[in-house]
Amino acid sequence: MLANIVLGVLDAGADLVGVFRYEQTSRSRLKLLFEDYFKPASEVTLLKKLKAREIKMKSANDPRFRKLLIHLNVDLVIVGTWGEKIERETFNIPKIATLNVHPSLLPKYRGPNPYMQSILHGEEFSGVSIHLMNENFDSGAVLKQRKIKINSQDTSKELREKSVVAARNLVTEVIDDLNNKIITPVIQDDKFATYYPNITGEERMLDFKFQSSIDISRTIRALHPFLPCYISHGDNFFVVNPYKFNILSNFISAAPGSIIDKNSQKASLTIVCSDNKAIRFTDLKLYGSRNTKKYIEQLDLVPIK
Repeated sequence: MLANIVLGVLDAGADLVGVFRYEQTSRSRLKLLFEDYFKPASEVTLLKKLKAREIKMKSANDPRFRKLLIHLNVDLVIVGTWGEKIERETFNIPKIATLNVHPSLLPKYRGPNPYMQSILHGEEFSGVSIHLMNENFDSGAVLKQRKIKINSQDTSKELREKSVVAARNLVTEVIDDLNNKIITPVIQDDKFATYYPNITGEERMLDFKFQSSIDISRTIRALHPFLPCYISHGDNFFVVNPYKFNILSNFISAAPGSIIDKNSQKASLTIVCSDNKAIRFTDLKLYGSRNTKKYIEQLDLVPIK
């Protein structure tokens, strides 16, 4: 998101006077220096190429950051994927506004990780919204939105990739609109608002006795690339490949949780879900072991936990 916001600003012909990465607030300076030197993220490489001024402080609410914004005579601050609540004393400083780029069609899916939540809830569309920042998370008036189709095989990785590209274009359009005409902010209708907190991590363990095939599919796709999903078998765990599973069309009479087929060469298991549909998983990896195929070959076709 950072790289695409920066590129959107430059596409609009605006002056980029500084970049404040959230990593500056959440990691030690020594660790960040190490990461940036030995394994720099793509946005770090971009910032170095652009010779962009990087702001190094521990909070967007630091009085020194506020003084810097005043000193630079900033017109716009554009925020994306920021884990800290920004105070009024900060977001009121820019001459025009502080804008937030949020990857959902607000007012739906306010809060953290809307990529994940949109897929978990089976949405056909997601989107990107640019809105005015206020004291409440993701609730300010919307300036511009872009709808994004969620394909049936999309994981959060693909949805994020689509969203950040859309964000780049939206940032450019909003800056152009601010330069050339009046934008009318649209107040969000709170009766349509949804907010979901971050997941607990327990979602990683798939439960075939209580989850339907659709629920399991959504969970696997939503959690990738943030967290892997696991299938438990005895004291062992299989790591699921988020791109190598499919729901079988026929109803199965076996009890939910039953393993009804296996293929050791393909590292494959077929397991019945709570809706009596089965999912075939391939390219499974036995956690902590290189003997996945041997383990599956010796495995009995019995219910899992």
